[in-house]
Amino acid sequence: MRFGLQLGYWGAQPPANAPELVAAAEEIGFDAVFTAESWGSDAFTPLAWWGAATWRVRLGTSVVQMSARTPTATAMAALTLDHLSAGRAVLGLGVSGPQVVEGWYGQPFAKPLQRTREYVDIVRQVLAREDKVTSAGPHYPLPYRGAGATGLGKPLKPITHPRRADISIWLGAEGPKNVALTAEIADGWLAIYYTPRLAGMYDEWLDEGFARPGARRSREDFEIAASCQVVITDDARGELDRMKPVLALYIGGMGAEELNFHAQVYRRMGYGGVVDEITGLFRSGRKAEAAAAVPDELILDTTIIGDEAQVRSQLRVWEKAGVGMLLVSAHSAEQLRGLAPLVHM
Repeated sequence: MRFGLQLGYWGAQPPANAPELVAAAEEIGFDAVFTAESWGSDAFTPLAWWGAATWRVRLGTSVVQMSARTPTATAMAALTLDHLSAGRAVLGLGVSGPQVVEGWYGQPFAKPLQRTREYVDIVRQVLAREDKVTSAGPHYPLPYRGAGATGLGKPLKPITHPRRADISIWLGAEGPKNVALTAEIADGWLAIYYTPRLAGMYDEWLDEGFARPGARRSREDFEIAASCQVVITDDARGELDRMKPVLALYIGGMGAEELNFHAQVYRRMGYGGVVDEITGLFRSGRKAEAAAAVPDELILDTTIIGDEAQVRSQLRVWEKAGVGMLLVSAHSAEQLRGLAPLVHM
């Protein structure tokens, strides 16, 4: 099992200890470091800044929101980072949700699967640099010929020659259709709230994508990276209690009440009644009660918590389910170093 450090996106201020976390991840043998974005800090800038002090770990976005940039702009950022890091960039993309896409970026959320397919195709054209980049649209037409166009736009190639035409593109996906699309057109799947208990269901979704004509990868060369808190502790009770408010926020408070992709994931796990209860409490302002309503088993479905022997045993379960990398977050370098024996098991 490989490990990736998930730095996420910033809160009100930049995290003070991120350089120490990145240095520790490199030191103990983590495979990659990832950053994210929501509606505050961006993903590329911190990754380039902190990644400049590394030499080995891959540098990935988990995820870049597609509506934040045109596909050509994202490709430019990825090829730039790949040059600066000597070929260590991993481009993780995601559609986000309608609350952010329409409320923050001012764009329609409709047809996310079609937009993803078109977006990835354009990014790959830029990175391949085999011809001038064009797209028939309808979401990202190149050249643009729509309302307000001058008619002077022309197809272009990137001035800078990409270091690699095959920079890995991973997609953040949660639903069955999106996961199948990921298996068809991407190099890896960034899975959030993954549970090995449903590995058979995920395999069906993935196999549908792998079986499509022109699929880019097969199960043998496709990467699955799952977000998963891995905590070695003798106080499992304390860790569970600390995680409950965060889960309550994502299950009950993220997105719109009628369309919360994270809540849908837990519904598929069989927690529909629990999701309804948490959502009702959280959105009525009773956040402490919402956190208390999160059952231990819901957390343990998607995390690994326990003493070292228990954690090692669970790592084998996740690996057997097909996960090749766990994306973990940490509050301190000491916490990360505590995982060192697992990195080399």
